Amino acid sequence: MTTGAIAPKMVSLAWPLVLGNLLQTVYNLADMFWVGRVSSDAVAAVSLMFPLTWLFVSTAMGVTASTIALVSQYVGADDDRQADRVVGQTILIALAVSAGLATLGWTFRRQILALIGAEGAVFTQSLAYIEVIFFALPLTFLFFAFRASLQGAGDTKTAMWLVVISAGLNVVIDPIFILGWGPVPAMGTRGAAWATFLSRALAAGAGVGLLLQGGFGVRLRIRDLVPNPTLLKKLLSVGYPATIDGWARSFAAVTMAAFVTPFGTAAIAAYGIGLRLMSVSWSVAGAVGQAAATGVGQNLGAETPDRAGRVVWVGTAGTMGLLFAAGGLCVLLPEFMMGIFVDDPAVIAEGRTFLYVVAPFWALFGGTMVIQGGFRGAGQTKVAMGLSFLARWVFRIPVAIALAFSTIAIPGTAVAVEGLDIGVLGVWLAFSVGATLTFIMAVLWFRRGNWTDGVIDESEPAVEEVGTGDEIEEMSVEAGPQPKEEDD
Repeated sequence: MTTGAIAPKMVSLAWPLVLGNLLQTVYNLADMFWVGRVSSDAVAAVSLMFPLTWLFVSTAMGVTASTIALVSQYVGADDDRQADRVVGQTILIALAVSAGLATLGWTFRRQILALIGAEGAVFTQSLAYIEVIFFALPLTFLFFAFRASLQGAGDTKTAMWLVVISAGLNVVIDPIFILGWGPVPAMGTRGAAWATFLSRALAAGAGVGLLLQGGFGVRLRIRDLVPNPTLLKKLLSVGYPATIDGWARSFAAVTMAAFVTPFGTAAIAAYGIGLRLMSVSWSVAGAVGQAAATGVGQNLGAETPDRAGRVVWVGTAGTMGLLFAAGGLCVLLPEFMMGIFVDDPAVIAEGRTFLYVVAPFWALFGGTMVIQGGFRGAGQTKVAMGLSFLARWVFRIPVAIALAFSTIAIPGTAVAVEGLDIGVLGVWLAFSVGATLTFIMAVLWFRRGNWTDGVIDESEPAVEEVGTGDEIEEMSVEAGPQPKEEDD
């Protein structure tokens, strides 16, 4: 990404990420399709769980955002060995965070569902689904660690092929586990979760195996799994804003789902299906944003910041054009798009309104995500976090409250103000308002150019390993990139 025409290299780097991200959505789309053959309660349950599962995915992406920034910048600076060390420390962080989240989630699973607003049959179906998903968290985090490591080195195709295989497995076994077949009993939403678990286990296991093997730009070495305080500190300092960013986005999604819940099962189901259709646009924009992060990181490592900026603008323009066309298709064929997942007329009618209001703004959502990717590649994860907070907690949620409800109580006070009370339409409109205002802020922020310094310190002492076998000593040597080691 440091030389040659930008657009072809962006396409080459981004298309495997686009396809991989689209296939990631297959996990959720396949679940929604088959549980739609069970009941509307099952659809509503999986719909309510989408924001919560997205919380876990967002956390994994946040934890590994620093990996992309550091690996890409070390690769751009020709310090491949240090990039390998980053990979080992990333695995440690991924395992620690996912184990903690899985434990907390399992312990408080009933309270979490009650907080979201799940009741009756929807609560039962949601519980059956989420109990299994908690077990899959370490697998999800390991796969994202693998993908971020290779992505920082410029390899986006290997992870894509793993997603192709695992998503294909998920599609095949989803109906077997959900509806039952032969000796396999019908498990409903729990079956959807088990299908996801097995698919992610395949992807995570293969990913770790490939990292241990090496030959994909970076390599996982067993001795790099020993905690390295310096690298851990750098990964956490760059990664924690991205993690908070993911949480802010996910908790906002959970909050928006809670806003939709009072308007009934049809609105909940329409919201879940609408978000899944919208997640296709997120998958495209997120992939181009990840490609932009790699391009920005490598160019900052190579000390070509002007080219890093051009990478972001090229990616933004291309993404917005593509998503404008995709949103237009949903506006033209809303009943068909909703009808893929459910045949309930009430759900389709509400979903049509959702698409009319939100789909025309997909391009703005996408443009913002690419620009955020540029900030993350530069290591400016706090800026990307700030944009996410503005989008959701300043521009979206307050608008939803003001438009959708009749009376708004101010937390911590006895004061209540009157809202416009236009119903669930107000929630849909809040997405569009937030997308517009955030895109404007993102463009203005990026044009300031305060992101061009990067996060690696060229004066930091490099590390050379000497000795053979287990007798390895690490000692500081004169600064400068070190050659990549041969196989142990």
